[in-house]
Amino acid sequence: QVQLVESGGGLVQAGKSLRLSCAASGFTFSTYPMGWFRQAPGKEREFVAAIGASGGNIDYTDSVKGRFTISRDNAKITVYLQMNSLKPEDTAVYYCTSGYYIGRNFKPYSNYWGQGTQVTVSS
Repeated sequence: QVQLVESGGGLVQAGKSLRLSCAASGFTFSTYPMGWFRQAPGKEREFVAAIGASGGNIDYTDSVKGRFTISRDNAKITVYLQMNSLKPEDTAVYYCTSGYYIGRNFKPYSNYWGQGTQVTVSS
């Protein structure tokens, strides 16, 4: 079965950095685009970043452009999210997922969410 395990979250002060990892299994990882979403308390789940199967077609939501970097290592079957210059507004549970592109828009396979990893940024 498909399994997605996020890690790397924690409590950090504003301006600091974290790197999230998502270890995947149960599918042919190297053939699927991957993405990161986040959900803050009281808010809907929000798209953060996506990356194509071979590392191209990278896209970010406007609020993280210039601060976050998505990458993947298909040999390690892992996708990463490097988060720099963190802000309190980045506080959320972060999820990774496989998905696909409709035009330039990344769409998740909504039944394949992991447990998420909590990121808390203090001011």
